[in-house]
Amino acid sequence: MKILRYAATVLALVVCTVANGQAPGGYPTKPIHIIVPFSAGSATDLIARTVAEPMSRALGQPIVIENRPGAGGTLGAGIVAKSAPDGYTLLVHSAGHVANASIYSSLPYDTLRDFACVTTLANLPNVVVSAPARFKGIQDLVESARSRPGQLNFGTAGHGSATHMNTEIFRASAQFDAVHIPFKGTPEALNEAMAGRIDFFFAPIAPALPLIRDGRLQPLAVGAIKRSPLLPDVPTTVEAGFKDSEYVFWIALLAPSGAPRPIVERLNAEATKALASMEVKDKFALLGAETMPMAPLACDDFMKAEAVRAAAVVKKAGIKAQ
Repeated sequence: MKILRYAATVLALVVCTVANGQAPGGYPTKPIHIIVPFSAGSATDLIARTVAEPMSRALGQPIVIENRPGAGGTLGAGIVAKSAPDGYTLLVHSAGHVANASIYSSLPYDTLRDFACVTTLANLPNVVVSAPARFKGIQDLVESARSRPGQLNFGTAGHGSATHMNTEIFRASAQFDAVHIPFKGTPEALNEAMAGRIDFFFAPIAPALPLIRDGRLQPLAVGAIKRSPLLPDVPTTVEAGFKDSEYVFWIALLAPSGAPRPIVERLNAEATKALASMEVKDKFALLGAETMPMAPLACDDFMKAEAVRAAAVVKKAGIKAQ
């Protein structure tokens, strides 16, 4: 009887823990690894590191950031999709994540089915940059591209990345052809833009801003819905006369599908607290980013809707993995 009463007590505690949304087994009990599928210093990497610091303190365990760049973010995403769904291997990816299903014919994972969204973390603008004095402005870039079809080139952080999607949306609006040159990440594309080996790049504002301020890159326009307070004199592409050219560049925290719901909820709670802190808000402001907290189920729905939008852009632009 004592054994039965003990078992009933344990079962009641487990049920209570799950009902209250508390993670089982005292999670976390060991370091958490976050895979960032882009280079160190990229916007996705900077956002991940900014949020990971206060989350690590709150969770009482180290959060280790691992950069696994390549193939438009699919290499790193594949690692997380195949990992144990125990909350110890997570993914921080950008808006390009939902486009990859329409670009790559044989991904080793399903973009929606194999991931559970913990929360979106931030949205931030891309800024069109070029080598200094290459163009007089965004209209000059477009006129140059139209007068020399297919002769200008542009860099991205990989096929289907947020930087690529933003460029294709802009090209569709501005109606010009240009050659796509994909890189492993933003830092590599920025280096090529500074050297003038690529004509332009829709760069996340965070890593581009120091180079703009140093005069090593020229900002031509912002690809977001509104101007960035960090570049108040730089117009948006819509303000420059290119209708429907704006793009929402978001960054999200995801877990492998099958992660226990209490763990997902715990991670969401700690990420939301971090995003609400002045520590993170101040650091985001320096990156030109805005916080974007979202509940897990709402985030899953958001991903589904974004995947539909991304598929339409991919089809229209004819984007294919190479």
